[in-house]
Amino acid sequence: MLQKLVIKNYAIIDYLVIEPDAQLNIVTGETGAGKSIILGALSLILGERADTSALINKNDKLVVEGYFDISANDVFKHALKDAELDYDAQCIIRREISSTGKSRAFVNDTPVTLTTLNKLTMLLVDLHQQFGHLALEEDNFQMEALDAIGGNAAACENYRDLYYKYKSIKQKLADYRERQSLWQKEADYKQFLLDELVQAAFKEGEIEQAEAQLKQMSHAERIISVLQASRAAMEEGDAPILNELKRINQQLQGVADVMPGLKTLQERVASVWIELKDVAAELENEEEKVTLDPQVMDELQQRVDLGYKLLKKHGAKHTGELLAIKQRLEDELKATMDVHDAIERLAKEEGTVYKELISDATKLSTSRNKQIPSLVKRMNELLILVGMPNARFDVRLETVAPTTHGTDIVRFMLDANKSGQFQQLQKAASGGEMSRIMLCIKSLTAKAMHMPTLIFDEVDTGVSGEAARQVGALLLDLAQYHQVICITHQPQVAAKSSRHFYVYKHAGADQRLTTNVRVLGHEERILAIARMIGGETPSEAAINNAKELVAS
Repeated sequence: MLQKLVIKNYAIIDYLVIEPDAQLNIVTGETGAGKSIILGALSLILGERADTSALINKNDKLVVEGYFDISANDVFKHALKDAELDYDAQCIIRREISSTGKSRAFVNDTPVTLTTLNKLTMLLVDLHQQFGHLALEEDNFQMEALDAIGGNAAACENYRDLYYKYKSIKQKLADYRERQSLWQKEADYKQFLLDELVQAAFKEGEIEQAEAQLKQMSHAERIISVLQASRAAMEEGDAPILNELKRINQQLQGVADVMPGLKTLQERVASVWIELKDVAAELENEEEKVTLDPQVMDELQQRVDLGYKLLKKHGAKHTGELLAIKQRLEDELKATMDVHDAIERLAKEEGTVYKELISDATKLSTSRNKQIPSLVKRMNELLILVGMPNARFDVRLETVAPTTHGTDIVRFMLDANKSGQFQQLQKAASGGEMSRIMLCIKSLTAKAMHMPTLIFDEVDTGVSGEAARQVGALLLDLAQYHQVICITHQPQVAAKSSRHFYVYKHAGADQRLTTNVRVLGHEERILAIARMIGGETPSEAAINNAKELVAS
């Protein structure tokens, strides 16, 4: 709901504040007083392009601010979140234009682009000039209106949940299939690489161990020679070291009784003899481990060669990395199989959900078709009341692939002159007719549909008398559920207002004319309506007529 509109330095407006109430706000005034200028200023915060010629005072910037209560506007709250803007129960929309032509727009003091501003404010204000094409073509208003009249809100919500579920499954299925397609191109090669590694069957550290063993075998003869020579020096020959140490130990034992200080030395020699005897045994063991078997060497060489080949192929540095690559290939090939299983599962789920979706869409279509005759009948009755007796309204449904609204496209059709030729509403109706048609549609859907602040600019153009009274009655009924602002020249419409704004020109001290607005009190309102009936100096009959209109 629009709480306050502030206009500064726009055309012949110096400074203006308009505070409409929540119901039917009527704007009247002489032709040229500035009513259209106010709408022009309002359009700036709706994202319209700015014209610097609107700046009369070049020393100051043009500013238009709209204060909106959005506490009950859930759609707008979601739109703010999508635009990554802060939420506050009162949303302030501001547009500033400098004399150089630089334009800036703000939502709650955060700068936004005109595109973002336009998308947001369309959810706050609905000017009837914009309504025709935007609502009828982009916002699915026709469908929403038909569903609102038919009481299909719950069924539509259930269908939409199912539709988004179907779309989600369909998207996942497409993602999995794309992933499968990419993976499948590499799967055969990955399987080949894995088979190579599986067949090689390397164990942790095996390549490094084989390389070390092979190196050892290549020096086997020298190693054996050294081991044998060392052991022979200890145990064989004319004077083996072990025999000599044994003899020395025995001699020292023989004199240790008479020279106790030698006991420690004798024990050390005995210890050395035991240690060297153990070393000789271990040298013999190591000698037995050294092999000169050409077959074993050949097998080790083949393992090392295979290992080096695979390490180079996979860019690995050691056996551990090669085993990690093997594990990764196994995991990736398993994931390919998992994707295949997921595709089969999702394909079955997609089919099941699609059947449910079509079933719900068919039920919606049936309900909509049932509502069409009553909607057409009521609309044609209202068109007669609002001064369009020769117009004929109709509704057509076309079947399409499932969308968020079902499998239907709703077309509002109009035959403006009983020609028998129906055209789409936005093509068949003039601007004034469109305003009245939209007023009729909105009045039928007022209770069931959320709508932004509705602004009608001379919706009653071309009508008078009873038709004008009916337009006023429809506006009043609509205002019971939504905030309505209407610019009018018809007393029958003005009399229905809950708040009456009078637009006028005022000459200042410098004799420059500026547009001003004031809210009329009860007596002022009667006089203003009487002037709409009987001219600048209304007669007593016109005044009484105005009182009667207000009282009714």
